[in-house]
Amino acid sequence: MLARCVEAANPHAFALEDGPLPGAQGSLEAWFRFETTTANCRGHIRLRDGRCVSLFTCVVALKGHDEKLGAARDKGVQHGAFAGRKSWTERRREIQRELGVSTQPYCLIIGGGQGGVTLAARLKMLNVPTLVIDKHARPGDAWRERYRSLCLHDPVWNIHLPYLPFPDHWPVFTPKDKMADWIEAYAQIMELDIWSSTEATSAAYDASSREWTVTAKRAGETVTLRPKQLVIATGMSGAPHIPNYPGATSFEGLQFHSSAYRTGEGFAGKRCIVVGSNNSAHDICADLWEHGADVTMIQRSSTLVVRAATIMKFFSSKLYSEEALKAGITTEWADFIAASRPYALLAEAHKAVYDEIKIHDAEYYDRLAKAGFMLDFGEDGSGLSMKYIRRGSGYYIDVGASELIMDGRVKLKSGVHIEQVEANGVMLSDGASLPADLIVYATGFDPMERWIEQLISPDVARSVGHIWGLGSGTRRDPGPWMGELRNMWKPTRQQSLWVQGGNLQQARFYSKLLAIQIKARMEGIPTPVYDPMVFGAELNPRHLA
Repeated sequence: MLARCVEAANPHAFALEDGPLPGAQGSLEAWFRFETTTANCRGHIRLRDGRCVSLFTCVVALKGHDEKLGAARDKGVQHGAFAGRKSWTERRREIQRELGVSTQPYCLIIGGGQGGVTLAARLKMLNVPTLVIDKHARPGDAWRERYRSLCLHDPVWNIHLPYLPFPDHWPVFTPKDKMADWIEAYAQIMELDIWSSTEATSAAYDASSREWTVTAKRAGETVTLRPKQLVIATGMSGAPHIPNYPGATSFEGLQFHSSAYRTGEGFAGKRCIVVGSNNSAHDICADLWEHGADVTMIQRSSTLVVRAATIMKFFSSKLYSEEALKAGITTEWADFIAASRPYALLAEAHKAVYDEIKIHDAEYYDRLAKAGFMLDFGEDGSGLSMKYIRRGSGYYIDVGASELIMDGRVKLKSGVHIEQVEANGVMLSDGASLPADLIVYATGFDPMERWIEQLISPDVARSVGHIWGLGSGTRRDPGPWMGELRNMWKPTRQQSLWVQGGNLQQARFYSKLLAIQIKARMEGIPTPVYDPMVFGAELNPRHLA
């Protein structure tokens, strides 16, 4: 890769940079700045016994195309007196009236959740005409319409949005409705152009004109958009996955996917079954129990469980906490430190930490096991973060529901699955019969590439390939090994198609890198792509600007 890329990149002007170095004992670390032909960059190096363990480089700005921040900010008003001068409100309304109608966006983002708004904000600061379309009625509804008890599991220091961090009084763990309101306010403050209640129905790319034709339904009408760049920002997952159990149509009670669950209100005294044992399943079980329901969780396979307090103690507090801030690790620096650690090195490092966690929470795990809960710590013992990176599922961050399972307030049937749904309950694979008034299928979602298949075509979905995961060869993360998250925040094998997603920290950090790549193409800056998996270690000319 270096042999083919370094000459055109022309890295030069290397200089050491001051920055936090919370490195492992026995290693020597350094941050540095450098330039390439087209960009200003930051890098990080780790040495051990005189040899390089890891080398990280990252573009932070395109030369001549700085973000509209600080000294480069807009004036906001035209001083003077002259005929026809428009106010800020008039100029803003004019843009909103014309974008997507008489003028086309350079970039179209499908999805107005955290991924869509963070990328739109980044592109706004780079003067890239961008339109976001979202099927929900209001920005933030992707959070607002989830079940009432949902609360973010990542602490506040980890989830700031770009340019507009949370105020100092913000709670450590953000309730979902509070997050929804923040996203809506963020979109307004950042002056993002969003079409709400708009659903994309099809998309096709024309290689000759180098633009997309995207059709969407808006206010009962079909509209056509022609962006140069298309971003899928509909979340990490595809459509809700509901198992096709025999007899499901004969059930006389209520049944639906966890994504349709809102509240346990009205289920007091009702017999409720929750199929699944990951985050949503636990949260829904707890919410139903709090509303007086008789709840049973059906755990079909083992699940990684770790206490929220333990995650903070052993992981997140190192980079994202008040203590980290006092040590000089700002949110920006924390993001760079996290990004500088290659995924290939994380599994072994996390195994060692989870060996400590098992000792630290030994009594807790013993109680869970005695309750019959099937536990795992990942196929190789590397824990929650690697499960998230590899497959995005298979875990629960305990914020209270495990205690309900331990003491039997929430009943547990583990190591079984539903053989048959009956009129008034379910028959399990162990022969047991469970009566039910409600069945909630907390059974996950289809792969994210299904959105591409439905929106564009099966051929494009096959060309792009699997989205998310590293190719670790573990469950739901098929090989070959890629070493980085597949198809996320970088050119895909479909020209001018991008994927933006992940948790709030990832959306914050990688939205900048994705925005820079899109800005480079808009400005005609050469952007060759090196992909040895497909192009025989060639620079792919299809991705030249």
